Formats: sequence, structure tokens, C-alpha cells
Amino acid sequence: MSANLPMLALIADAGGQSVATDIQSAIAGASSSGRIVQMVALLSVLSIAPSILIMTTSFTRVIVALSFLRSGLGMQSTPANLLMTSLALFMTYFIMAPTFERAWTDGVAPLVESRITDREAIDRIVQPFRAFMSRNVRDKDLLLFEQLASKSQETAAADTVELRILVPAFMISELRRGFEIGFMIALPFLVIDLVVATITMSMGMMMLPPSVIALPVKVLFFVLIDGWSLLVGSIVRSYGAS
Repeated sequence: MSANLPMLALIADAGGQSVATDIQSAIAGASSSGRIVQMVALLSVLSIAPSILIMTTSFTRVIVALSFLRSGLGMQSTPANLLMTSLALFMTYFIMAPTFERAWTDGVAPLVESRITDREAIDRIVQPFRAFMSRNVRDKDLLLFEQLASKSQETAAADTVELRILVPAFMISELRRGFEIGFMIALPFLVIDLVVATITMSMGMMMLPPSVIALPVKVLFFVLIDGWSLLVGSIVRSYGAS
């Protein structure tokens, strides 16, 4: 019996090592699976980043206003789409810089340094964008989507509203304000078109399209009033007043 004790001890020790190895393998497998899930989530976020940029920033208002400007001037391809989109992106970055900086400082940087969890990082990153949208959304639009979502008939505070209600309400508000700015842009150009058309008709130039004369007049008018500076300044100040 005593001769079998060393053998039993070796078997027990081998069994303990086997169990420990299995536990370590399971932990390693779990951590690898977690990293894979994080990588998939990161790639998913990057794939929808352009949509997030459009939905939760000032890009919508800026690009709508610039589109009205080009239509008002009567030039469908000048400035080029790439140039207009690039200008809208850089204006969006200028307007949203404090929001981006806060999201990075409060959420992304601590997550990279492993000081907070993924869930805490998401909450901290979303909060600056929620605050920005809350400052620029109309109560009427919030009420509309709350009613559509079968929520309370009273408008809740924008900083406590669910994102599925706040984001579409914010987009509707941005579209409305973009069209308001677009109307103010298009009105002077419409007046120029009417004046030029009236003059050409009164002079009997039936075969001359009014746009041939109106286009250089509108471009000259826009340059003389320093239109780009006025438009960009008005868009940026519209957020400062919100």
C-alpha cells in the first residue's frame, strides 16, 4: 500500500496540472473571443461612420445650404461635388471641434489607456453628441417622434430622450434650418432672374435665354458682396445662437 502512494501522488499532480492547463486554455480562448468581438464591433462602427457623421453633426445643415447656393447661382456642376462636400466636411469639423475634443478626452482616451470599460466609454462618447443635438433640436420635432413612438404626449427634456427619438428629430430640425438658410440664399438670385427676364422680354429678345445674361450678373453680385464669407459666417453663427 505504501509503495503505491508515490504513484498516486504523481497521478494527482498530473491531474491537477491537466485541470490548470484546461482552465488557462479556456481563459485564453475567452479573451481571444472577446478581442474578436471588439474587432468586429470596431469594423462595424467604422463602416457606418459616414452615416453617423451625417445624422449627429452639423453636416446636414451645411450641405443643404451649399446645395441651395449652387442651385441659386444656376451652376449645376460648379463648384464640383467633391469641392462642396470637402468644404461641408471641414465646416462640420470646425463647428463640431469642441464636441469631438470632449468625446476624445472623456471617452476614447480613457478606453485606449484601459482606465474604463467599453460600456462606460460608449456612454461618455455619446454624451457630447447628445448635448449638441439637444441644443439644436426643436421641441416640436421631439414631440412628433415621441408621439410616433407612443411615448408621453409631453415633450421630455432633450438630454434624457432616447437616441432613437433624438437623432431623427435632430435631423428634421437640421433639414428645416437648412431650407430656411437656402430660402434666404435663393431669394436674391430669383430677383435677379426676374429682372433679367423682364428686361430681355421688354427688349424683344425672345430667342435669348435669360440665364445667359443672368448667370454672370449673379456671379458678379455674389463676388461683390463677399458671398462665401457671409454664407459660412452665417452658418457657423447659427449654431452659436442655438
